[in-house]
Amino acid sequence: MELNRRTVIAGAAAAGIAATTLGGTAEAASGRKPVKELFGTLADGTKVYRWSLANGGTRLRVLSYGGIVQSLELPDRHGRYANVVAGFDNVADYVAKSPYFGALIGRYGNRIGKGRFTLDGTAYQLSVNDGANSLHGGAQGFDKHVWDVEPFVKGADVGLHLHYTSVDGEMGYPGTLRTTVTYTLTRHGDWRIDYAATTDKATVVNLTSHVYWNLAGEGSGTIEDHELTIAASRYTPTDSGLIPTGELARVAGTPFDFRHAKPVGRDIRAGHEQQVQAKGYDHNWVLDKGITAKPEHVATLRDPRSGRTLKIATDQPGLQFYSGNFLDGTLTGTGGRTYRQGDALCLETQHFPDSPNHANFPSTVLRPGQTYRTSTLHTFGA
Repeated sequence: MELNRRTVIAGAAAAGIAATTLGGTAEAASGRKPVKELFGTLADGTKVYRWSLANGGTRLRVLSYGGIVQSLELPDRHGRYANVVAGFDNVADYVAKSPYFGALIGRYGNRIGKGRFTLDGTAYQLSVNDGANSLHGGAQGFDKHVWDVEPFVKGADVGLHLHYTSVDGEMGYPGTLRTTVTYTLTRHGDWRIDYAATTDKATVVNLTSHVYWNLAGEGSGTIEDHELTIAASRYTPTDSGLIPTGELARVAGTPFDFRHAKPVGRDIRAGHEQQVQAKGYDHNWVLDKGITAKPEHVATLRDPRSGRTLKIATDQPGLQFYSGNFLDGTLTGTGGRTYRQGDALCLETQHFPDSPNHANFPSTVLRPGQTYRTSTLHTFGA
C-alpha cells in the first residue's frame, strides 16, 4: 500500500529523522538559501563546489562540476531515508571514471551517428567518443565543465540556477549556446528541471539529465525487481552501434512493452536481437503523448522493497531507458559499495537520438531568436 507522502514525511520528522540533514540542508528546508561547500579541486586548480538543499522531505546535493546530482535522499514507507542515485564521493573519480553519473548532458543527449550531421547545407563533424559515434556532446560535453551556480528561494520553493556558455565550434557544434538549467525542489518535495538555451547561429540541441536511479538505495544491489511503466507504444530500434535505424517499431509482443507495470528484469534476458546488441535496455521510447506544451506523466518506477516510487512527467517526445548494462563492478560509489551490471538505471527525457540525421524524427534544430525550453518533473512517493 502506498502511503501519502506527507504522512511518511511527518512520521520521519517525529522520529527525528528529518533533522538529520545533508551537511546543513535544514537551512534550505526552513526557507533559507542552499548551503555551499568546497567539494574538491580540478587538476587546473578550478574549485568544485557542492550545494545542499532540502524541501518537502527531499534532500538534494548538486556539484558545480557537470551540474551533477551527487545524491538525492528520500524516505521509504517507514520514513527511513536513503540516497537513491549512483555517484562518487570525490571529484577525481567523476573526472576520470564517471559513466555520466547524475550529470547534465549537452549539447546533444545520446548518440549522433559517426558524429556527423548537415544543417542548412553545411556539414558538421563532431567530437567522436563512442566508437565511431558522438555520445552526450562529445569528449568534453556539458558534463565535464564547471557551471556557474546561483541559489534561490522563491516562495515555498528552493533551488539552483546553473549557467554555462558553450562557444561556437565547441565539440564541433555551430553557434554560441547560452544555457541555463534550473533545479527546483518544491514544497511537496518534487524535483523539477527546467532547461533553457539560446544560440547566435543555427544549431542542434538536446539537453537531458543522466541520473542513475536505485530506489532501494544506492549500492543496494540490482534494480531488476523495480517495476517500470512507460507510456509508449513504440520505440526506436538501433543498429549495432546503438544508432537508431529510423524505424518506429511497435512494442506490442516484445520485451520493450512497458505499457503496464512489470519488473525491469522480467524480460531483460529474453534474447531479443535489440537486447543482445545493447546488453539489455538502452533504447529510446517514443512517448504516446508526443511533444506537449507542459510536462505530462510518462513513466513510473517503483521499488517494492522500500515502497519508494518515482513518477516522471515531461514535455519531451522521447524517454531513453538504460538498464545500467555497462556497470561492471569496477566503480565504487558514495556508500563504499561497487556497482555491478544492473545496479542502477536511467530514465532520460529527451528528443530522439540521432535526430539531425532522420527527417522523420522530431526536429532538434534551434535558430537565432528562438529559445529552447523544456521541463521534466520528478514526483516521489512511498
